[in-house]
Amino acid sequence: MKRLELKFLNEDGKTVTFSIDQPKEPVDPAAVSTAMDEIIAQNVFTSGGGDLVEKHSARVVENIVEEIELP
Repeated sequence: MKRLELKFLNEDGKTVTFSIDQPKEPVDPAAVSTAMDEIIAQNVFTSGGGDLVEKHSARVVENIVEEIELP
């Protein structure tokens, strides 16, 4: 399963990550950047270290699970 991770810096300078499962592909970097700007501008989320103040990064993460047949 793939997920989009949006990473922000909060007022304490710590990284805060929000994950979105099964993002629309291909992921549009410009749309992601704009969405992150809006999240910050609208003060949608807060964290233990205060409000989100800056974009840090974004990435798509895919977990691959392979079952092992035991004898």
